[in-house]
Amino acid sequence: MLAWTTSSTGPVLRTVPDPVPGEDELLVRVEAFAPNPGDLAALQAAPDGTVPGWDGVGTVIEGAANGSGPKKGERAVFLGMDGGWAQQRRVSTAMVAAADHDFSWDHLASLPVPATSALRALRRLGSVLGKRVLVVGAGSAVGVAAVQLAARSGAHVVAVARNERLHERLRSLGARETHVTVESVGGPVHNAIDMVGGKGLVTAYGLLGPGGTVIALGHAAGEPEHFPFGAFVADPSTADRSITSFFLGSEPDLDAELEYLGSRADLDLGPTETKPWTELARWIESGAPREQGRVVFRVEHRR
Repeated sequence: MLAWTTSSTGPVLRTVPDPVPGEDELLVRVEAFAPNPGDLAALQAAPDGTVPGWDGVGTVIEGAANGSGPKKGERAVFLGMDGGWAQQRRVSTAMVAAADHDFSWDHLASLPVPATSALRALRRLGSVLGKRVLVVGAGSAVGVAAVQLAARSGAHVVAVARNERLHERLRSLGARETHVTVESVGGPVHNAIDMVGGKGLVTAYGLLGPGGTVIALGHAAGEPEHFPFGAFVADPSTADRSITSFFLGSEPDLDAELEYLGSRADLDLGPTETKPWTELARWIESGAPREQGRVVFRVEHRR
């Protein structure tokens, strides 16, 4: 098969051996994928010859030998730590789910990593019904998904997005408040989901009421976190606050999250810009530009 592989000069499209699935893995004909920031950040450190790509969508061409997961012929959304930028991919049945035929490949390809990250973060927060939930970095793909999922769960969503042009859209997706900076948010908030890190994470933690949690999902700010002296000393108004994080690739039972997304893929992550997968290297070399939404690459299957 053909696959994009890493090299010292950047991704190279070349012929590689077809993947061989294990007992609890299935084989997927990959139709589309949308590179994530984490995919791009990991390219330089990956050994030469690695097939990158965390997620994507496609059609099952060989079901798992143990009978688990989607069956041959079903559409599927999937996750994994590598192997997605290829014509075929073997996928653990713990990280794949059948997808609804009502949604396009492009739309489905935009969902797995960002929407699963947002959904898992909200599950970690527990019930958010009637709670004030802060989303920092709400203009990102994960942030947009988090705004919608939190609003559908009954939260009062406070969205922070640096680009004020996105605020009207975030309100249409369920945000009750929109802010350009975290500093303009009035506290307290019950919980927070942060994609930015740096000063934003520090400020979000300071806004938490008793028992509140910040889920740290990203570090887009590219700056360190400096908490003020006494930030972790509790009093009656700040007791039992916490910051936690998780790594999506090691989270258990992601097939349940993917099943939710595959059957209810009506999340709006913005417009998708579709490109042939042969343009992937050129797009990366040009700085992986995108106006908004996701850039989706459609896989070609001619030998």
